[in-house]
Amino acid sequence: MLDIKQVRKDPQSIAETLQKKRYDFPLDEFVRLDSQRKEADVRSQDLLAERKKASKQIGALIAQGKSVDEAKAEVNDTLDRLSTELDAAVEEAKTVQQALDRLLMGTPNLPDAAVPDGIDEDDNEEILTWGTPPALSFEAKDHADLGEALGQLDFELAGKITGSRFSVMQGQLAKLQRALTHLMLDLHTTRHGYTEVYVPFIVNSDSLYGTGQLPKFAEDSFKLEGDSGYYLIPTAEVPVTNMLRDRIVEDAELGDAGMKFTAHTPCFRSEAGSYGRDTRGLIRQHQFEKVELVQAVRPSQSDAALEELTGHAEAVLQALELPYRKVRLCGGDLGFSAAMTYDLEVWLPGQNAYREISSCSNFRDYQARRMQARWRNPETGKPELLHTLNGSGLAVGRTLVAVVENGQQSDGSITVPSALVPYFGTDTITRQ
Repeated sequence: MLDIKQVRKDPQSIAETLQKKRYDFPLDEFVRLDSQRKEADVRSQDLLAERKKASKQIGALIAQGKSVDEAKAEVNDTLDRLSTELDAAVEEAKTVQQALDRLLMGTPNLPDAAVPDGIDEDDNEEILTWGTPPALSFEAKDHADLGEALGQLDFELAGKITGSRFSVMQGQLAKLQRALTHLMLDLHTTRHGYTEVYVPFIVNSDSLYGTGQLPKFAEDSFKLEGDSGYYLIPTAEVPVTNMLRDRIVEDAELGDAGMKFTAHTPCFRSEAGSYGRDTRGLIRQHQFEKVELVQAVRPSQSDAALEELTGHAEAVLQALELPYRKVRLCGGDLGFSAAMTYDLEVWLPGQNAYREISSCSNFRDYQARRMQARWRNPETGKPELLHTLNGSGLAVGRTLVAVVENGQQSDGSITVPSALVPYFGTDTITRQ
């Protein structure tokens, strides 16, 4: 959530900055509500002062010789009126503040000044490319055809069990998914210094509000039936980041480089806004898995932390020898809660294109303000908001897609990257 003091100071500037995200900030509504809140607060303070003054009149009347009952009777009507008016003013201030909170909860984070202007993914800024796409001597197949030909990837069976946008993997492909997960977790915990955590796959609405999935993306979430208020997680970002909700972290807990967590979880998304896109294969499923990277750092460290975290995701692609490119998202493609995002896009021969495999984002204090995730600054002794970051390190299913398509051979077999062999057990996937 944006800092209301910052918005209040220059709402016009906030509205102009949010235009980079193609978001129309309700400037007039904010100014109107904030003015109403201020008026209600002032009226409450004035009425409170007037009520205190009226209460003191009882003592003055007694001092003038009136009995206690006579003094109270003379002032009570005034006190009752003032109390009624005060209660109404306080309730109005509360109602207006709730409206302001809802407005700000639905307002996206401010984009960083370095975010390029643009409408969609075509306007993203390429930062670098790594590796060379394989030069195949035959027509490339996509992973769906390759997996079905191997007899290890079945969408029809998944459709019978559940429905569309689900899959069943068997044999070596199922093992490949497990091997990829283990490689990623080992890399992030032993080389990159993340603490592995196991978290719930079901969260409450407070957690989704905290990281910004609610209220904006309610239709993309799977909510459990009934009045429980529980949701299946869309990403491990939600439960892991909410580990810090309503906490004040001591500076010593942050260490030199902040707090770093990694978690392997399933993810569940309704894909409400993507009907007709990637309906074939594993690219856009209702259920998939990720190894997530989450960092919480001091504000002065977050820009460097984004570069570091993105590098950790890149290290997985490099270990697997998968060609990729890194792009900085333009304003129109930038996520709701993000101030800055790098996308890593892996080369898929079956599509003859780069496709996103990881988004690494700096949220600055936007999520922390919603969650009240703070650290105690030793220089002031006071709590301050943390900066939070996360990224996929990597999306496991899409990594499997990339390994299969980039490792495909003319006979339909798949060559497994050497870094994966110790986890997988062999260097080739064949029909079994």
